[in-house]
Amino acid sequence: MTDHSVSFTSGAPETVLDPLAPEVAAALAKAEELAPAERRAAVAAVAAADPHCLQAWADLAELTADPIESYAYARVGYHRGLDTLRASGWRGSGYVRWRHETNRGFLRSLDALRRAAGTIGEVDEEQRCELFLRQLDPEWRSH
Repeated sequence: MTDHSVSFTSGAPETVLDPLAPEVAAALAKAEELAPAERRAAVAAVAAADPHCLQAWADLAELTADPIESYAYARVGYHRGLDTLRASGWRGSGYVRWRHETNRGFLRSLDALRRAAGTIGEVDEEQRCELFLRQLDPEWRSH
């Protein structure tokens, strides 16, 4: 009789998104050095040049004081993030953890959507976002 060794992975699968293109990362880093009013325009330029840049959408959601604008930016980042996750092999379940820096644009967009939904009285959506964040990363805490 032959001894067969089988190994299984334990726990839920984990998705880690790809890093930003170097030029996009450089543009966001440069924007971070600017004053808030200038930063917003610089980040918007990054989002316009690369609409798949989840960090840009999260930044825009966090930079605006208008809750409806924040909600809109966060929703774009969230939906673009779901598309990006699916393209990276995520199938609707499994971890997307904060500890991986490349996942943070998506998680920040989802958290910004949670906050904005609460601000405008969308309590059901606020709660769904909170639950989803905890399902994606059981160690989640607002950042």
